[in-house]
Amino acid sequence: MVQRAQRVKSSSNDPAMRAARQRNKPFGNVTRGTTNTNRLRRVDRWLAGPQAWRLRSEAAPLVVDLGYGGSPATAVELYSRIHAVCPSAHVTGIEIEPERVRIAKPLEHEGLDFRVGGFEIPVPGQPTMVRAFNVLRQYDEADVKLIWATVCSRLSPHGIFVDGTCDEIGRRSTWVALGVDGPQSFTISLRFGAFELPSDVAERLPKALIHHNVPGEKIHTFLQALDKHWLAGATLAPFGNRQRWLRMCQGMHDDGWPVVRAPSRWRLGELTVAWTAVAADASIGNTV
Repeated sequence: MVQRAQRVKSSSNDPAMRAARQRNKPFGNVTRGTTNTNRLRRVDRWLAGPQAWRLRSEAAPLVVDLGYGGSPATAVELYSRIHAVCPSAHVTGIEIEPERVRIAKPLEHEGLDFRVGGFEIPVPGQPTMVRAFNVLRQYDEADVKLIWATVCSRLSPHGIFVDGTCDEIGRRSTWVALGVDGPQSFTISLRFGAFELPSDVAERLPKALIHHNVPGEKIHTFLQALDKHWLAGATLAPFGNRQRWLRMCQGMHDDGWPVVRAPSRWRLGELTVAWTAVAADASIGNTV
């Protein structure tokens, strides 16, 4: 059974959290831990692609796979993908369940290690990248802001925290990217042929958005706009879904949505928009 998330009312400076840290107690709860090989390939491709500049900005960047689950496969894959673009990077897999860490320990080697911990990120120094996928969706929405603040407080100046969700085999994926100052962007990434409408990704929205996909909320308006442009591009269907997706992305850009104009990423079934365009609370977050 998944326990209710640990609650802290204000910020990472809350006395309850400081006391937990003093006891060396991980911040968080044991969650289901289900995972699959190659499930996170889409977000890894994004981290090793347009976000790779963050790795190159530091001599020895640290990358964290937070809450990798019952199998260390995603942490091993993350190391392989990050190491290909930045050989000096070190990857640490963090799990709150000690038995999961024990199972992963034999896979350690130079550049990859595993340790027990939670959202406090118990590593020396400041991580350049923290990836937490299918983790926060198992917590209450009321806990998200505190968790975000806690992890972001541990980032390096150029660091990024990715809070995301995907389906069981990684064909539908979404994530929020946060910097030291909070949320910056929201990305959807879909496999062509794995959806009828872009809004099909709604069931895989991050915890901060999934309960707000209702009329009147920004995320709902955004998904409906995607559907409108997708349907308008039906005449391109004979040329393949990629061409139709490209037209949709360009249409969103032309309509004034603050999307990142990156055709090379669009071709992968990916689209990134400023967080303020979809956030449930417009007073929180930055632009892309």
